Amino acid sequence: MREKYVEHTQLFKALSDPNRLMIVDMLSCGELCACEILVQFNITQPTLSHHMNILCECKLVDGRKEGKWIYYSLNSETVSSFKLFLERVTSAKQDCDCICTIKYCDGDCE
Repeated sequence: MREKYVEHTQLFKALSDPNRLMIVDMLSCGELCACEILVQFNITQPTLSHHMNILCECKLVDGRKEGKWIYYSLNSETVSSFKLFLERVTSAKQDCDCICTIKYCDGDCE
């Protein structure tokens, strides 16, 4: 049962950094060259590479090399899967995966 939660942990970790979250927001508008991303931040190119590696490792972002530049885009399959997962874990459902039993007070509680 834990596997479906564990597989999304990397995505949450990747998105927990404000710079990476901003990069994802930027890429939601379409593919961008690393140089176009870099000008929006006060960071070095190696730091940007570190952020992009984390986003690519969790498969949230895809990179393609063209000449000496790398162009990045969101991985639509991962984004869709992550949205569905987040919707599922934040919504009430009949087949709840809750591992505990919740007892509600019927008014006779002390």
